[in-house]
Amino acid sequence: MKVADIKKIAVMGAGDMGHGIAEVALLAGYKVAMRDIEQRFIDKGLSRIKESLDKLVEKQKITEENKKAMLANLQTFIDIGESVKDADFVIEAVPEIMDLKKQVFQALDAAAPKHAILASNTSTMSITEIASATKKPKQVVGMHFFNPPVLMKLVEVIKGKKTSEATMQLTYDLALRMNKVPVRIEKDSPGFIYNRITAPTNILLGLMLERGVATPVEIDARMKRAGAPMGPYELMDYIGLDVSYHIARNFSERLSRDHEPASWLKAKVDAGELGKKTGRGIYDWSKGRPEIDLSKAKEDFDPTVFTALQVNEATKLLEEGVVKSANDIDKAMINGGGVAAGPFQLAKEIGYDKLAKICDDLAQKFGIKTFEPTRTLKRGRVP
Repeated sequence: MKVADIKKIAVMGAGDMGHGIAEVALLAGYKVAMRDIEQRFIDKGLSRIKESLDKLVEKQKITEENKKAMLANLQTFIDIGESVKDADFVIEAVPEIMDLKKQVFQALDAAAPKHAILASNTSTMSITEIASATKKPKQVVGMHFFNPPVLMKLVEVIKGKKTSEATMQLTYDLALRMNKVPVRIEKDSPGFIYNRITAPTNILLGLMLERGVATPVEIDARMKRAGAPMGPYELMDYIGLDVSYHIARNFSERLSRDHEPASWLKAKVDAGELGKKTGRGIYDWSKGRPEIDLSKAKEDFDPTVFTALQVNEATKLLEEGVVKSANDIDKAMINGGGVAAGPFQLAKEIGYDKLAKICDDLAQKFGIKTFEPTRTLKRGRVP
């Protein structure tokens, strides 16, 4: 099957990611089936798609006729079998719980046409393990969109151990058809590119709060004054503290115990204070956006520490063969985070020796092995 053969895309899930991916497929001209377990979830997802399309009409990005045609191309379902019976490509966007994903993929394997590609939008979980729930692992692939899918350009295309090259190429080509920037992940590794590279900074964010080094406002104000559109704690709230928690747990189990979720993060999740989606998390989101007082910026905090940790983790991806090139990593980080430069571009400007020293100092200060500079970082030459 080639990308031109794809006529209908089924999306499993109508939540934050699912409804957004469904809209992306509609905007690309596809017929779409959106499925969730209850009608109320479908209704909410459908309402959000309509609101988003209305905004695009207002901005003259699409016409009223375009909008009507897209909505006519959208079907909704509760029954999983009915939703995928004539789908050419299926994208799963259910919660980040491995057992749940396996159950969904087992059902998809039984109900979808034999030629259909089964993709997971997982942000960190093993594509190989998800594929093990099916009888056709060659046709299972990772297709990780970023939030919000309609606006964010990056799509990570992840190869499981048994994913065929034809499946990888088809998924890559589909992402291009969707007006996205796909980047290939050649080895199924926790967090792929973007979430893996930002994971050590999340360890540091947790430690700074737990050890009283700084408050969220002090760090976020400092980063915003340095030009960041959103502070790191604010971003955690925006994405969802439950998402950060599940990612950290997955990394803790598959990479290193260094990633064990911070106690304050677990407490927030247990209390149901998940950030923007619940109105309260680290910050109060009841007024739409949290109020961050820039005058409270911690002036002696050097934002370069985040760059150092990200460059260091990026070198691990190259050493492990997860990604083929430094350019792919920079492309992913620019398009996944909306930043002006990728980690390796920044490393050339700052200097590898300086970044290696920062990582070494952080490892000594906090006793975290993940922070230790890699051989590639210390050598200062990217393979």
